[in-house]
Amino acid sequence: MDQQQTNRRLPLIFALLGAALLIAAGIYFFTSKEEMVRGDTTAYAKADADRAISAAGINDKERAATEAIVRAYILENPEIITEAVEILQKRELAKRMDAAGSAITQPFPGAVGGNPNGTITVVEFTDYNCGFCRSSVADLNRLIGSEKDVKIVYRELPILAASSRDAARWALAAAKQGKHKAFHDAMFAAGPANEQSITAAARRAGLNMDQAAKDAASPEVKAEIERNLAMMQQIGFNGTPTFIIGDQILEGALGYEALKAAVEKARKKG
Repeated sequence: MDQQQTNRRLPLIFALLGAALLIAAGIYFFTSKEEMVRGDTTAYAKADADRAISAAGINDKERAATEAIVRAYILENPEIITEAVEILQKRELAKRMDAAGSAITQPFPGAVGGNPNGTITVVEFTDYNCGFCRSSVADLNRLIGSEKDVKIVYRELPILAASSRDAARWALAAAKQGKHKAFHDAMFAAGPANEQSITAAARRAGLNMDQAAKDAASPEVKAEIERNLAMMQQIGFNGTPTFIIGDQILEGALGYEALKAAVEKARKKG
């Protein structure tokens, strides 16, 4: 093979080996530890690379030379591995969110804040024993005060304690009375969830206590909590608060400016 032919094929060679590299990196980060111990990851990546190179008609000498070049480049620029993995993670997250579909933004009746007809939806997964959730209340209230097209969908995610589930059930009972936001803010203002703070928040929100107690124990409320827990597993996040804004998933106490920036990004994407 003459030099001109070799030069024409170099981009293909690099593309094939680059693809094999990304496949290997992706499998490494998304395969279970047990599979990696068995050596399945390495074997899979090598077989895939062998098939691609064979189909391109690349001989052993060309392959060895190209692998040496690619290896040297990676060693000199290791950050490309991190960049590639980040892209893969974003793609995997997008797939999981697509699989969850419109259920993410479909609220339990009444569990909303801000503009109920807003064009931008901010979904918050929250736990009433979560200090970071508590610190986010003021930021979200400021957000819906300044961004009139924002709707907040509150998803009760009681993962920190048994009392978290009790508070979540009463929050959903409050939603059935059209007073979720009032209970939500009062509950976080009352401190950690317990029988006394839940009762105090419910009274402060102006709930019909007898009806709320019945609704809190209803199968409908239990099903909503289980649905939110399943959604957490499906999407693949681990804690609260977690915000979903458009195609963005953001974890932790972000602060007002970060929330506003995420809303603006979602607004631009339409």
